[in-house]
Amino acid sequence: MDGIIFDVDGTLWNSTDVVAVAYNRTIREETAFDRVVTADDLKKLFGKPMDEIFATLLPDLPACRRGEISEKCFAQEHIELEKTPGTVYEGLEETLKALSEKYPLYIVSNCQREYIELFFEKTGLGKYFKGHLCFGETGTSKGQTILRLMREHNLTSPVYVGDTQGDADACKEARIPFVLAEYGFGDAENPSFRVKRLPDLVNLF
Repeated sequence: MDGIIFDVDGTLWNSTDVVAVAYNRTIREETAFDRVVTADDLKKLFGKPMDEIFATLLPDLPACRRGEISEKCFAQEHIELEKTPGTVYEGLEETLKALSEKYPLYIVSNCQREYIELFFEKTGLGKYFKGHLCFGETGTSKGQTILRLMREHNLTSPVYVGDTQGDADACKEARIPFVLAEYGFGDAENPSFRVKRLPDLVNLF
């Protein structure tokens, strides 16, 4: 194993309550819909590419209009997370510190541009990571984004830690082992490994 790649939402922190506030404000101001987005809605959707998330949230809008709304949602999300960051999972920094002393750490997420950087800014945890990529930068599937990060950082046998079936599918596409974070937002069939708590990763690796 030559690296550990992490998902963000549902694996490192939970920002769904804050993001729901931003999305609801934007939808209320920019559309005639009475759609109310909840944190539970987002937990089911986070991990999917951003265009798929908004196709689910606003299916009656044309794709071009959904794109405009999504950009405004992201801007509001950034503002809200600057004021009220997501909640990191218990033991996160201690776990990252211990793991980074043995392996290089990375992030691959299906999020928009600047979201990972904001996570680093608000948590102070960027110092533990060697690199990151997201859907907003690549526009590709998470599996392909993982493969691109592997090429850029000369990784041949990393593992991925995530919390959804989408993460498991991405690892299958990238042909790397998948570790399911059971404390996160979802579940997955037949992961390579499972952990109930973040600190369990230290013992696993």
